[in-house]
Amino acid sequence: MKEYTILAVVSVLLTLILDRALNIRILTQKGYYIFLLVILFFKFLVNGYLTGKEIVVYNPIFFLGIRIGSIPVEDFFFGFSMVTLTIISWEYFKRRARC
Repeated sequence: MKEYTILAVVSVLLTLILDRALNIRILTQKGYYIFLLVILFFKFLVNGYLTGKEIVVYNPIFFLGIRIGSIPVEDFFFGFSMVTLTIISWEYFKRRARC
């Protein structure tokens, strides 16, 4: 079973649901995508090095085997979720503090 893939997809779905449920709507903001491009640059730099040099190795039975460069596509899903959830949390608690 592709557990890593399943967890990556679930993390993206939960992130999208949480963004909508909390009415943050981070995905509608232009600045978010600029920020995401900066994060992607560093992801290719660091994660690409780690997976390219085989410092980090993935067991093929747990992921799809689709890679962008040397980086499994699931890493991009988790990266999206991690960064986006951080921003959603920041915005949510910032709004709560104002009330």
